[in-house]
Amino acid sequence: MIAMASATHWIGPAILVIFCAAYALVFAEERLGLRKSKPVMIAAGLIWILVAVAYDHEGRGPEVGIKLQHVLLEYAELFLFLLSAMSFVNTLVERNVFEVLRARLTAMRLSARSIYWIVGFIAFFLSPIADNLTTALVMGTVAIAALGHDRKAAVGSLVSIVVAANAGGAFSPFGDITTLMIWQTGTVRFGQFFALFLPALLSWLIPAAIISLTIPARTTDAASYTARVRKGGYVVAGLFLATIAITVLLNHALHLPPFLGMMMGLGGLNLYSYFLHRAEARILASESNHSTLAPHGEEDWKPQKPFSIFHILEKVEWDTLLFFYGIMLCIGGLGAIGYLDGLSQFLYIGLGATIANVVVGFLSAIVDNIPLTYAVITMKPAMSLGQWLLLTLAAGVGGSMLSIGSAAGVALMGIGRGTYTFTTHLKWTWAIMLGFIAGIALHLFLNQGLFAK
Repeated sequence: MIAMASATHWIGPAILVIFCAAYALVFAEERLGLRKSKPVMIAAGLIWILVAVAYDHEGRGPEVGIKLQHVLLEYAELFLFLLSAMSFVNTLVERNVFEVLRARLTAMRLSARSIYWIVGFIAFFLSPIADNLTTALVMGTVAIAALGHDRKAAVGSLVSIVVAANAGGAFSPFGDITTLMIWQTGTVRFGQFFALFLPALLSWLIPAAIISLTIPARTTDAASYTARVRKGGYVVAGLFLATIAITVLLNHALHLPPFLGMMMGLGGLNLYSYFLHRAEARILASESNHSTLAPHGEEDWKPQKPFSIFHILEKVEWDTLLFFYGIMLCIGGLGAIGYLDGLSQFLYIGLGATIANVVVGFLSAIVDNIPLTYAVITMKPAMSLGQWLLLTLAAGVGGSMLSIGSAAGVALMGIGRGTYTFTTHLKWTWAIMLGFIAGIALHLFLNQGLFAK
């Protein structure tokens, strides 16, 4: 911690109080109805004002602006990347791509146990591309639609989906905010994340296998609705995959930051939206002239109004993006005042990197893994590639142990209200913990060569 004069010795504790108070309001978001971005944005401003006061008393005033700009640059890169990714995902939702997947799965006459395993596997393999939050929402909706009549089967499936989405997101830079932040620092290259595939898979399979014993094998009733992909849906999916490929290529070959490729892809989506808008405007004009009604069952894909990329941008999770702004600046302020250096000394030197990273994993079940991971990144502990991957795995899977430990769990508590709750998830915490420990053990065994300095 920076040496503060007697006149400013109160600043450090005051910063801690502000941060803890803001995070307490974040925890109480569901109860208070107060969006999580609001308290952390205010706290960020107050914290940096106090940091500036402390530095000014030390005669280091100009350093504050440099440190703040460094944190802001990291946030800007994250913001632009997520803005592009969220826009693509929201467009795929609007074009009915995920709804078609849901309709086809729920229309099959499968047993509850078969549906349980199918949605779990899809969640695990979709999360590395679409991110764990989107994956949990899509597959959670499928599970509720197919198994909603059987509360035990629905709860088991939703718990499995949370674990699968978080575990699947741990072995891809696109799967979770934590992996994205680590990738953007250049600490772990894109292809190196795949060393976590088997440990992540085992982390999900163990609790999934245990939970499946409670899922009945009887056949479920088939759903009676259909859905079709709206015009341009498959093109948007292709653009998204091409954007990911270009982003990885530019980062690997030219060392360009990932946000550049993603924003270029968003530009491509914007350009395609121009042609899509014109095509749907012509369709609507033609239908208006003929005054015809859509045949039964086709209303879900007929355009109600021309496609607009700006309508898609309105649906971006702005509260989440502003929350990241607040939390990253808050943690940056804690680092600027010196608290993170002390914490890094205690964890990564006192306890050792392996124990410290496992502890971060357990803490992720209580405190969101995003601020924890960013705090570690800000600490800049001297760790091997294997340890950074251990942090990624522990923070990703560890958040699954409680429903409040990850965005995926919190989202499913919203759509599964009354069915999937903190208590119903807590009943399976022991099984998830077994998977968490087994996944870490497998990583330490399989990737032991990556732990050499």
